[in-house]
Amino acid sequence: MEDKKRVGIWIRVSTDMQVKDDSPEHHEQRAKYYIQSRDWQVAEVYRLEAVSGKTVMNHPEAQRMLRDLRSGRISGLVFSKLARLARSTKELLEFAEIFRKEGADLVSLAEQIDTSSPAGRLFFTIVAAMAEWEREEISSRVAASVPVRARMGKPLGGQASFGYKWKDKTLVIDEKEAPVRKLIYEIFLECQRKKTTANRLNELGHRTRNGSQFSDTTIDRLLRDTAAKGARVANHTKSIGEGRKWVSKPEEEWIVLPCPALIDEQLWDKCNSILDEQAIKRVKTGRKSEYLLAGFVKCQCGTSMYVYSKAKKFTCKNCKNNISVKDMDDVYQQVLKGYLNDVNPQVYLEEIMGRLKDKEVLLVESVKKRTQLRKQMDDLIPLRINGDLDSDHFAAVYQPLVSQVKQLDKSIPELQGEIDFEKIQLTSTDYVLKEAKELYNEWSKMLFPQKRAIVETITEYVTVEKDNVIVAISHLSSGSPLTSQHDFRGSSKRSA
Repeated sequence: MEDKKRVGIWIRVSTDMQVKDDSPEHHEQRAKYYIQSRDWQVAEVYRLEAVSGKTVMNHPEAQRMLRDLRSGRISGLVFSKLARLARSTKELLEFAEIFRKEGADLVSLAEQIDTSSPAGRLFFTIVAAMAEWEREEISSRVAASVPVRARMGKPLGGQASFGYKWKDKTLVIDEKEAPVRKLIYEIFLECQRKKTTANRLNELGHRTRNGSQFSDTTIDRLLRDTAAKGARVANHTKSIGEGRKWVSKPEEEWIVLPCPALIDEQLWDKCNSILDEQAIKRVKTGRKSEYLLAGFVKCQCGTSMYVYSKAKKFTCKNCKNNISVKDMDDVYQQVLKGYLNDVNPQVYLEEIMGRLKDKEVLLVESVKKRTQLRKQMDDLIPLRINGDLDSDHFAAVYQPLVSQVKQLDKSIPELQGEIDFEKIQLTSTDYVLKEAKELYNEWSKMLFPQKRAIVETITEYVTVEKDNVIVAISHLSSGSPLTSQHDFRGSSKRSA
């Protein structure tokens, strides 16, 4: 029997007044019944009562939750709404990124987001993609000002290269570091080894600006830096994201500006010619390729198919069955178009809405019935006090009402949890279907990592037969995948 998914419940109420008025117990019960609807298991409850949401990441309960997540004790977290998880956008994004890296799910009942379902995952992927496009727009506007500042010779942020310093926004020679920078070129020209150069500098007692020993990597970077010969290169790198590495921009975007030289150009050229020759000798043939459907394509015999050569074909080593990467990508794009554009939204939405309507009617009736029962109980008490009902008669009438109210107190939150589940299914599916057309239109403009994320989210399997390709896509509403069969002439047949 398969183990149930273990999830945590997150309860945070920000003030003492809210602890009383916005019952944490109600949030907990609602979350428990939602978890029960998904046939999951409550592994832990994390309570942050009377705690501000301005910053929660370092709270002991938050740290306990993250430890449980990383250790595998929980693989998901359920909470009443995003504002209860954290009010800081930065911390919300941090939580989301941590859960994404751990392959765990986030469930917000109020916003009706559940990343454990295919629709929820695609919903989250689309939101992330849209946010990425928005960040790129902002980034491009900021980046537009960088070349202007660079041409004016203004600092673009960061430290000056070793041997230089910024003074009144002008790059000048640092008299303390300059002699060491010159020595680097002289030692390297003599020994022609970066590691040997680093070792000699360290043995002479020299250190980098932050007090560390020189390494061969640092030596390579400083030898390559053209500022030493009087030509500072600006606007040549860019960050690919917070906490991620910097990469080089296209050479045509670089801006070369004059600056004070530390060595003559001839010495710089000799050292860099040596570096270039050494680099050529170390170059390995071939390159690692990335393909959109890598890891999903299997042969009809059950063997995984990979691209083994420059021919760019997914090939089965057992039976030599193959399909070109281009044909495979074209087939997948046809499937994507059908999946996102051609499917009638009502097929999915009406199914969910029907279940939701029935449950909402039942909830209204249950709440109404509970109110009526409470009124009957209140009306019986004066009759007992006034002696109109003896104790036996009172107990016979009153106790069944108490019992029914208790049953309703249990069933109402349970029903609310089921409604939360259906609303999340409805909201995420509706959003996906509305945004699907835009997603398909933007497909050609999206970066490979964004496309790959969507492929990983919605693709169940890809099977290559002799003349056909069968692609199975996660069904938004039911557990069974939606399959499409394509031949190499472009015709297709879709089935549920």
